[in-house]
Amino acid sequence: MESPQYLLRDIPLEDRPRERMMSYGEESLSHAELLAILLRTGTRDESAVHLAARILQQVGSIRQLVDMSIEELTTIRGIGTAKAIQIKAGIELGRRIARTGREEARIVRSPKDAADFLMEQMRYLQKEHFVCLFLNTKNHIISQETLSMGSLNASIVHPREVFRAAIKCSSASVICAHNHPSGDPTPSPEDVALTRRLVEAGQLIGIEVLDHLVIGDTRFVSLKEQGLM
Repeated sequence: MESPQYLLRDIPLEDRPRERMMSYGEESLSHAELLAILLRTGTRDESAVHLAARILQQVGSIRQLVDMSIEELTTIRGIGTAKAIQIKAGIELGRRIARTGREEARIVRSPKDAADFLMEQMRYLQKEHFVCLFLNTKNHIISQETLSMGSLNASIVHPREVFRAAIKCSSASVICAHNHPSGDPTPSPEDVALTRRLVEAGQLIGIEVLDHLVIGDTRFVSLKEQGLM
C-alpha cells in the first residue's frame, strides 16, 4: 500500500504557515512552521510542515540547526543541497540582523560592550570558537576573525595566530573571546593559562590584550574583571 501523501494543499487553509503569518503575524508561528516557510516545499511523501517538524525532532531543537554544516544537513532525509542552503541562509540572515542592531556599539568601552557584540553570534555554537576583536587606538572594532574551532570542550589557538592577524589589520589592541557550548561561562584553568600566554606575547610585540571573554548562554565572564590576566 502506498504511504499517504501530505501536501500543502491537503492542509486546511487556516493551518498553512504563509497564510497564518499573513493573518496573525510571524510571532504566532511555531519553529516548525517558520522552518517550513524557509524550506518552501516538502517531499513526495510529506508537506513542508511535516518535513520541518521531522527535521527539528531529528536534530533535537532549533538551536541544534545553527552549527550544522550544509553537508550535515543533507544527511537528513528530504534535505538536498538547495534546502540545506536555504536553511543556512536563513540562519545567517538572522545572525546578521542581530549584529546590525548593535552597529553603534562598535566602540568598546567595557567588557559588556564586547560581550554584547559577540553574544548572539556565539551563544548557540555547538563547538568552541576562538574569536578576536581587533581595535584601533580609539577602541573602535576594526576587524573580527575566528582563529580556531575546537571540539565540544577544547579550543586550541597559538599566540602567533592572534598577533599575525592583529598586525595584518594594524590593530592597536585585541579582545579575545571564546564560547562554552555548555552555556556555563566559568573559565577553565586552560582558559586562564592561554590568556596569560597571550598577554605576555602581546607585551613583547606591543599589542595589548585588553581582555579575554568566555561566552555562555546569555552570560559571560571577563577574565580581566576576574583578575585572571
